[in-house]
Amino acid sequence: MEMPENTRMPSHPPPDWEPLSTGAQRDPQATADRMRAQCPVAWSQALHWSLFRHADVQRAVQDPATFSSIVSRHVAVPNGMDPPQHTAYRQAIEPYFSQARVDAFEPQCRAIARRLVAQLPRGQTVEWMGALALPFALAAQCDFLGWQDDDHAALAQWMQESHAATLAQDGEAHGKLAARFQAMVSAQLDRRRAAGAAARAADDLTCALMQEKVDGAALTDAQIASILRNWTAGEIGTMAASVGILCDWLAHHAPVQAQLRARAAAIPAAVEEILRLRGPLATNRRVTTCPVDIGGRHLPAGSRVTLHWPAANRDPSAFDAALEYRPERNQSANLLWGAGIHVCPGAPLARMELRVLLEEVLACGASMELEPGQSPQPAQHPASGWARVWLRLVPLQVA
Repeated sequence: MEMPENTRMPSHPPPDWEPLSTGAQRDPQATADRMRAQCPVAWSQALHWSLFRHADVQRAVQDPATFSSIVSRHVAVPNGMDPPQHTAYRQAIEPYFSQARVDAFEPQCRAIARRLVAQLPRGQTVEWMGALALPFALAAQCDFLGWQDDDHAALAQWMQESHAATLAQDGEAHGKLAARFQAMVSAQLDRRRAAGAAARAADDLTCALMQEKVDGAALTDAQIASILRNWTAGEIGTMAASVGILCDWLAHHAPVQAQLRARAAAIPAAVEEILRLRGPLATNRRVTTCPVDIGGRHLPAGSRVTLHWPAANRDPSAFDAALEYRPERNQSANLLWGAGIHVCPGAPLARMELRVLLEEVLACGASMELEPGQSPQPAQHPASGWARVWLRLVPLQVA
């Protein structure tokens, strides 16, 4: 039986780079910058075709008919869908991140941030990802979804095992983890169904999702699990990476940290620019539905394509003085939240959470400082940002 055109396996050229090599993993940002300049459309066994230039990444995300998001046999709602199916599901989930809903959640988010910052020791070096970044992302996202405190530890353990399975490329472990996540979601849904009207009265986001319909049909438990997997595992990892990047960068740039402490209104622009310089999301995938010529290379139909967000966001052809911190610059070309039909629907929530977290850290009466001789440990692909960051909160001197 003939395979569909978008699943045929094209022949492979010789590799142009090794993205999982020790050197590339040690400094993925410098590696991506070098590839963008020297081989902007590159083949590797690990990531297939990689796009590094801003214009090429934009071309892919703005043309879903050619660069399909259906990259797996497992349905991802709506990230792994193309129009018109994607359109219907996207319209259903966008209201969950409305400005009104985000504003209503802000006091709860601030309470989480304030509590965690207050627990950080002063004058003592701590590993920032484990002490603040991940606990904040986990608590904020679970509370936004209406999940109970008891659910946090199980989800954190699942994320840790999922990351390990990804690094080990362990397909069997991934299958078991998928079943475990489905069981976690089923327990959430069963709990709300058992509560009946009381659960509906609580009006938490997960309960609301259970009442959602697309094209007149209620979401299945599997579809809800797919959405919640993106809103938990995906969002928590990206949010934690963002916190680590922001705090490490500000510790390296004490004058900017002082400026933001004195003028909190400048924090949102700083967040966009710092995360443009070092992105919290490494890549996304696409597959070509027809032959494509891009960057001087010919990609047959069915070619798997990897979009490199951080490399695109540091492209000198898209940003003047691309490697300089310029928070006043026009951010319309910034791909931090993606672009096209798959632009991140949760961006309003993420922006609020990062702003609130930095406001609380900067208002705590201490500055973030580096531990001398202790460099941050880069995250390994497919993660981005830092795996470990060691910082100290040093009490400010009162004039």
